[in-house]
Amino acid sequence: MTAAVLAALAWDTESTGVPGVPGRCTVAGSSLTLTTEEASSAATIAAVGRARGLPDRAVVLALATAQQESRLRNLDYGDRDSLGLFQQRPSQGWGTEAQVQDPVYAAGIFYDRLVRVPGWETGRLTDVAQAVQRSGFPEAYQQWEPMATELTAVLGSPEPSRLDCRYEPTGAVSPVDVSAVAAAELGVAAMPRAGGAIFVDPAAGWPAATWAVAQAGRLQVAGIEFAGRRWSPDTGWVDAPAVGADAVVIRPTS
Repeated sequence: MTAAVLAALAWDTESTGVPGVPGRCTVAGSSLTLTTEEASSAATIAAVGRARGLPDRAVVLALATAQQESRLRNLDYGDRDSLGLFQQRPSQGWGTEAQVQDPVYAAGIFYDRLVRVPGWETGRLTDVAQAVQRSGFPEAYQQWEPMATELTAVLGSPEPSRLDCRYEPTGAVSPVDVSAVAAAELGVAAMPRAGGAIFVDPAAGWPAATWAVAQAGRLQVAGIEFAGRRWSPDTGWVDAPAVGADAVVIRPTS
């Protein structure tokens, strides 16, 4: 596994968290920010864990590990043959190069190995992460526990989304492709309807809406609607009393 890169922290503890900056995501009530790439990676990791029915502790462990290994970036390089969000090594049985650079696969196999670690649910974070990763820097994971804990709470909250991401649209993504990504990561039905909007099973609730905001730049999302709130890359979240809670609606850029 790769060593910690102490500069260029992905979790910016010095930012004022001012919303509306393209390429940045902010959290209401917090000064912490992420890039849209980091937010997308974190949301995928969290969604894969939730879809497997794993507790928040599993997500905290995964996010802290990915933060240490890659700064929540899907890297195409690393120490020796390490690749991807978790810097997993194909030569050590983690999968093919293509697989470990697929965030859904990478998160999934991390969780597969995590739940085989005795006492993982209650063990010290850095000890559990090290049991999975076998890094040359076994104590490095612990520093990210506060960040990972807060981010897990934000991404999994049943309350209206606190995450606001802004990006500059660069093109359209097929609604069919967006619905396929949503279904694969959230583990629920996500169906394109007339007009190109994707309707996500309302049982997924606010975590799905937060996931969609985090993926907005990656999937070129033009709008999200759920339970009296509406999001766009221009305005962020605003009140929309007429918006119902019968589905999380994702509208790709057309």
